[in-house]
Amino acid sequence: MSPGLHTKPAVVKAAAGLLAEMQEASSSLTYAALLTDDGFDVARLPGETDGTRFAGMASSMQALGDAVTHELKIGASEYIIIASGKGHVVQLRVPGQELVLSALFDNDATVGHALAVTRTFAQKMAGLL
Repeated sequence: MSPGLHTKPAVVKAAAGLLAEMQEASSSLTYAALLTDDGFDVARLPGETDGTRFAGMASSMQALGDAVTHELKIGASEYIIIASGKGHVVQLRVPGQELVLSALFDNDATVGHALAVTRTFAQKMAGLL
């Protein structure tokens, strides 16, 4: 594991910039966070939320998704989607990094749009590191 990605100023700055760009790209994005696999908050948008608590929950979801796909022997998990009456949460790993991008989109976005935007920005983050 890469220790302390959440403590590296260059990573935090790149993550914050990426989330701001993501919000500009999709008006239906209402919350986004980059977090480490081990549950540390790197950056989030908007910043007023409890990032520590969310990062812990999101990293646990990621670990559970990975465990389920391993147990069922269906390969690596690609993404997690949580649908609710008020929107969709899409979560996936940043390719080649020990980071997870989790994003909440309101109901103006389709699940396909939310997944496409999240994938695009996870790949952009990988290119920044």
